[in-house]
Amino acid sequence: MSMIKSADLPQTLPLFPLPGALLLPRATLPLHIFEPRYLQMIEDCLKTRHRLIGMILPRQYDDEAMELAQVGCAGRLTGFSETEDGRYMITLTGVSRFRLTGEREGFAPYVMGEADWAPFHADLGAPEHDADLDRTAFLNLLGRFFEQEEMETDWDALRDAEDELLINSLSMLMPLDPEDKQALLEAPDLVTRRETLVTLIEFALRRGGGEESVQ
Repeated sequence: MSMIKSADLPQTLPLFPLPGALLLPRATLPLHIFEPRYLQMIEDCLKTRHRLIGMILPRQYDDEAMELAQVGCAGRLTGFSETEDGRYMITLTGVSRFRLTGEREGFAPYVMGEADWAPFHADLGAPEHDADLDRTAFLNLLGRFFEQEEMETDWDALRDAEDELLINSLSMLMPLDPEDKQALLEAPDLVTRRETLVTLIEFALRRGGGEESVQ
């Protein structure tokens, strides 16, 4: 994927409000598209130079009055295939977060968003590192959570993953409330995102009768 520069970021982009779907910079998100309006969105996106779609969490999901979060993340369409019955399987690669400054209803059956990219210019830079990450303690905490939730994972892959890939992938995959996903998205840096994630996992463990803390 070619690097996108800040000058290439569009002022408006199509919005895909999807409950529970979190995208973060440099992470990948596979999606299965079947609604007619979003099939149209993908087709339109493929015709643009930047191929960006704004993933954004709805605060409430109601076709009559859907309220969107104020911050989303734009993903570049980096994978596309079509099934025999006309659905699309796509992959988005996170490029940059944006602040939603307005919505435009136009000729398209989906919503276009007006994006302010300036608060998140660092998203276009190099991957972040978390110098304070105690990986052993973090993975032990995660192990207790996965056991409680009866989830499985590839522990070797987690142990070997770069800091950003580890923390961002878990932020995207964890079964968390929309407000918690939004907090992870809006974390100003990787350290804050990891601290937020640890707090959320510890809270879930306490609520589920797990251990009190890893600190």
